[in-house]
Amino acid sequence: MLSKTELLYTLALQRTPNLGDTSAKKLLHHVGSAEGIFKEKPSNLLKIHGIGSFKVRQLQQKNLLDLAREELHFIASQNLSYRYFKDPKYPEKLKHCLDGPILFFQDGNIDLENKKIISIVGTRKITTYGISFCEKLVADLAPLNPVIVSGFAYGIDICAHKAAIANGLQNIACLAHGMNKIYPKAHKKYMPKVLQNGGFISEFWSSDPFNRNNFLKRNRIIAGMSQATIVIESAAKGGSLVTADIANSYSRDVFAVPGRATDTQSQGCNMLIKTHQASIITSAADLVYHLGWDLDEIKKPTLQPQLFTSLDGEEKILFNFLKDKDKVALDAIAVGCEMPTYKVAQLLLKLEMKSLVRPLPGKLFQWI
Repeated sequence: MLSKTELLYTLALQRTPNLGDTSAKKLLHHVGSAEGIFKEKPSNLLKIHGIGSFKVRQLQQKNLLDLAREELHFIASQNLSYRYFKDPKYPEKLKHCLDGPILFFQDGNIDLENKKIISIVGTRKITTYGISFCEKLVADLAPLNPVIVSGFAYGIDICAHKAAIANGLQNIACLAHGMNKIYPKAHKKYMPKVLQNGGFISEFWSSDPFNRNNFLKRNRIIAGMSQATIVIESAAKGGSLVTADIANSYSRDVFAVPGRATDTQSQGCNMLIKTHQASIITSAADLVYHLGWDLDEIKKPTLQPQLFTSLDGEEKILFNFLKDKDKVALDAIAVGCEMPTYKVAQLLLKLEMKSLVRPLPGKLFQWI
């Protein structure tokens, strides 16, 4: 744990423009502390290989400590924890990534002592095939108690988080913005469950603007802290392919789910497999075999254990209406169950959190 003064100077170092985590770590290695870096003579800093005059001038900006004080106040006001890259509780695998963040913030009940940490990424335009594969993969891996890491975005990300919640697995949402906001706002309803068994991490400050490039930058954390990255669905271009590329650069295992050659959302995965940038994965057993996990711990999948979850009276009405149907519109459910639409929407959310109902595009719902 850093002292308050050292944390202040570390924040200032993190905020220094055009420096980067690799150079920041180099400076810390040579000088010994963030405070020492800012108090060291520029001529001495210039003697460090790779630290030129441009970077030294960046460290001399007058407002860095003022900005750091503001963020330090935010951290204290929100009771946020942080992880310094030399902290024993800093993710072990991320420690070995030269460009891993020198500092990131976290909220929730995160325990990274578990060595089985995997990231699940993919397209935001998820298909029913992707949903089914993701849910089954996580459920089948549940006996091994892995930590599931993803980005809390639309599509595969939130599907992975919800599957982890449904199976009682710790899951970590790596954000591309400060801890004072959530994106997308529609996923705010999932935050309590994530915080209950897992949490949120981010290297971005509360004052950072919402920037598309932040999503690409945070992908190195998702890939870096995980033993393996699994791409479930991806178009020919997309952020999940960037994550896979980063994971490969870290010499981590990458897996991709194959799809039909004509499916747009499988083009990226098929390309990863075809070019040997990812191993093919068709089941949890593939992952367990390649990673050398204990095969005996993978038991025969228990399909839909949540079907035995106790339901209250109104939930049973929805169950009886939906169980023999394929996809039903929200309004049709309200009419069929003789309930107001707002009430049905509330019940569907509860059932979704129990992983009994799956929302589909077009305000359609399906019993799992």
